[in-house]
Amino acid sequence: MKKILITGCSSGFGFEAAKYLAEKGHHVYATMRNAAGSNASAAVALQHFATTHKAKIDVIDLDVTSDESVSVAMTRIPTVDVLINNAGRGFGGPVEAFSAAECLAQLDLNIVGTIRMAKAVLPGMRAQKSGLIIQLSSIAGRLAVPGFGIYHASKWGVEGLSEAMRYELAPLGIDVAVVEPGPFSTNFFPSLITAKDDEIAKAYEHVGAFSAEFGTKTQAAFADEQAPTDPMIVVQLFEALINAPAGSRPLRNVAGLDFGTRHINDAVEPLRKGVLEAFHLSDWDGVKA
Repeated sequence: MKKILITGCSSGFGFEAAKYLAEKGHHVYATMRNAAGSNASAAVALQHFATTHKAKIDVIDLDVTSDESVSVAMTRIPTVDVLINNAGRGFGGPVEAFSAAECLAQLDLNIVGTIRMAKAVLPGMRAQKSGLIIQLSSIAGRLAVPGFGIYHASKWGVEGLSEAMRYELAPLGIDVAVVEPGPFSTNFFPSLITAKDDEIAKAYEHVGAFSAEFGTKTQAAFADEQAPTDPMIVVQLFEALINAPAGSRPLRNVAGLDFGTRHINDAVEPLRKGVLEAFHLSDWDGVKA
């Protein structure tokens, strides 16, 4: 049994992972914003699941964009074996239509939020000389399309951050792995945050047309039973990484519809390893068995 902390458990991957991993016998600390407010139904559902399945799930209020919220929540959470940095949302629209404040909000949630959580769990992991941090990125962290520039910036940032952390933490016994989902039938698209400046957005009709077409194709994929869009694909990837022996976890792990991301990763991987070799850092590429 491992103690697993998951952020963003009010819906999607986080909600399903909390139930699945607890049912597998792990002690899950399922965190979410507004657990007693707007997300109360999700909190109650997880608690009910824990009771009926005799599973260990502690639902804890935590907002990854707040230092104070993270600090208060961690008073209820012991040293954990696994952190799944799952919380995040997407901002969609032409880059010019976003204000600086909106851009900062996207980066604070998707990048700085993962740093807050890492800083919260790493002292304990360093003390026990073991641990795993799973960073939820996206195929949007490896490629780019119009209309998602701000979101891409956040996920490309998660990629670079996570890769550097992998090298920093491996000598301390702590693994870092990145999960890169494609489009899945979660609440991501319905909860997409659009730019507030409608006037500027109107100048980008071509971007709006592309986004509408992309949305239609994505919805069609969700309706196709043969398409790999079931969120449990990602949840089971979390489990595979958790169960994998030290020294065997890949840095990047693609799930679902990848639009060529696997080929990008395969092409870049020899170059990444070459850079590590040039800097004499090959032994820092993940925890050694």
